[in-house]
Amino acid sequence: MHTDDLSSDDEDPTGTNNRIGRIPLHWYDDYEHIGYDAHGQKVIKSSQGDNLDRALEEADREQGKFVVYDALNAKNVELTERQITLLRRMQSGAFAHPEHDANPDYIDYYSGIPEISGLNSNRYEKKSRFQPSAYEKLQVRRLLHRLKCGSINMDFLEGKVRDMNDLVKRKEEDSDKPFLLWKGDEEDELALRKGPQHIAPPKQPPPGHAYSYNPPEEYLPSQEELEEWAKLDPEDRPYGNFIPQKYDNLRSVGAYQDAVKERFERCLDLYLCPRVMKRRLNIDPESLVPRLPRASDLRPFPTTKCIEYRDGEESSVVRCLSVSPDGQFLVSGGEDGVLRLWEVQTGRLVRKWDLAEVVEKMAAKEDDDTVKLKKPITSIEWNPNRSHHCVLAGIGKCALIIATGTGSIDDAEVTDALLSEASSIKSGGNIAPESRAAKAVKWVSLKKLNKLASTSSIAISAYGGTIGPVVILQTNRDVSSVRWHRKGDYFVTVSPKAGAAAVLIHQLSKAASQQPFGKTKGEVQLACFHPVKPFLFVASKEHVRVYHLVKQVMVKRLMSGCRHISSLDVHVSGDHVVVGSLDRRLVWFDLDLASTPYKTLKYHERALRSVGFHPRYPLMASASDDGSIHVFHSMVYSDLMRNPLIVPVKVLRGHSVVNSLGALAMVFHPTQPWLFSAGADGKIHLFQDL
Repeated sequence: MHTDDLSSDDEDPTGTNNRIGRIPLHWYDDYEHIGYDAHGQKVIKSSQGDNLDRALEEADREQGKFVVYDALNAKNVELTERQITLLRRMQSGAFAHPEHDANPDYIDYYSGIPEISGLNSNRYEKKSRFQPSAYEKLQVRRLLHRLKCGSINMDFLEGKVRDMNDLVKRKEEDSDKPFLLWKGDEEDELALRKGPQHIAPPKQPPPGHAYSYNPPEEYLPSQEELEEWAKLDPEDRPYGNFIPQKYDNLRSVGAYQDAVKERFERCLDLYLCPRVMKRRLNIDPESLVPRLPRASDLRPFPTTKCIEYRDGEESSVVRCLSVSPDGQFLVSGGEDGVLRLWEVQTGRLVRKWDLAEVVEKMAAKEDDDTVKLKKPITSIEWNPNRSHHCVLAGIGKCALIIATGTGSIDDAEVTDALLSEASSIKSGGNIAPESRAAKAVKWVSLKKLNKLASTSSIAISAYGGTIGPVVILQTNRDVSSVRWHRKGDYFVTVSPKAGAAAVLIHQLSKAASQQPFGKTKGEVQLACFHPVKPFLFVASKEHVRVYHLVKQVMVKRLMSGCRHISSLDVHVSGDHVVVGSLDRRLVWFDLDLASTPYKTLKYHERALRSVGFHPRYPLMASASDDGSIHVFHSMVYSDLMRNPLIVPVKVLRGHSVVNSLGALAMVFHPTQPWLFSAGADGKIHLFQDL
């Protein structure tokens, strides 16, 4: 690409050339400048000198150099060799560019010999080809009808006129009828024309009182003000070059001396200053803020602390809570390794089992010296099946099944049948020796070790049944989380430091275990089952992976954006997941939308320890180390076109912060809009809707 192929704008990168366009140069004969450049600066005229000066310059110039005078920019321009070559070629009648090939070689793309295909060459023509066309007959009839009505004429039929509207326009143009000089649709015509978009020039502000021929007295300047205005630039003056004056009548007003100059500057502004079309949106700012319903309209939800559960002894840190499916009993696990069973309505302590002592004596029997200190209960959950009255607890490297003895006569029989295989298990459980789970977990029955449990064996229910620890599952690493399947037979345990054996799935009715993963991605923190589908949610520190247990494939990976996930819960519909983290984030996932969070809430001041949904009411809550529990109205609609409604409704307080730990656990009542909470201060509260 040569310089002669560039545009004129590219030849002036600095913008110092004259930009007055087609304005005649003799208009500037009386001025010291000859125009304006792209920056709005004046282009000053340069003296050419007399003939003697020009002769001396030509004598000093090198041979072969040509200089021409550019009158528009008032300077001498030295022609390049390329430009001289182009001029000489044009003078000789040749093409300007030497690169142009006027006689290129002919390329014979086609042979010019028509080829006739042999297909259908000997067939007779159809009979319809020799008969008059019915369609053409119809077209002729229509044209004759229009010609008779006068909508067309012979010029249109002969092709002299393409459109009859052109004849109408010609008649209107040739007629001497009066017409409107300003139709008002010039802007519409400019908008519809081809080419760059027409941008209307900005309008000048309308004249004020100062421009009147009889302005008020306060607009008339005094002599001191006139002297001050004279020292200022016209741009800094209140009214520019105009000075308000008062006249007796409108006929006495003379011509404005700077009218032509201001009109010319206005034209320069419109010509040189670029304009951009900006669309202004007339939006009410209040309409952008979502309108949340009032909290009083979203009842019921827990509001008031009604019951406090106390053991009477020195209270220890309560780490976890769980409620029976019928809502009559509550179990809590503490830092001292004791599992306590409470009656919800009265707050009475019904039973307690020292699971730490059971684990210690079991380890002492097997000569395991690794267990010396009492381990806290890290996780507990009541069996979600109403007929199965047993509790799953995680403590140290073990997971225990405890029969509560709170069922009716029918439930007691169903619970005993469920626990019969596990209570009579021998040699580590019904696990294949060659399987991966055989090295990761071991089932041990506590039926023959009744002396290990220092608790009463008297059943709570009048119908009797098994009570106390029934079976213990020994793993290689500490268990941090245990969760039941909704049917009450399968459960999952999580040991973050166990590597590939971090997630183990167990079946209580068969006393069997399995290790679903050969290797894990990241350190697993939590795991839970899908309430409806055969899915397993596995949470690492930053992601939540969803696995299909039947197909044995990963379905989805949820990117939480958190640094360390601490809690996880799934909605009863199975389409929504809520995650809590130690960096104060409460993340809501809509599995039907995307793998990224639908909402990220940061209402707490410290780390989140527990989050959960209510199984019946549209409620969600989160417990944090700041000692508070936030309750949200979380309505999930069956209509897929409506997004979930999340509204904060109440902040529950009642736990004090001890050693930087606040509310460690929370759980909803299964049938009532109540909430149980436990904290590092050793207190357990029940909040009700009052």
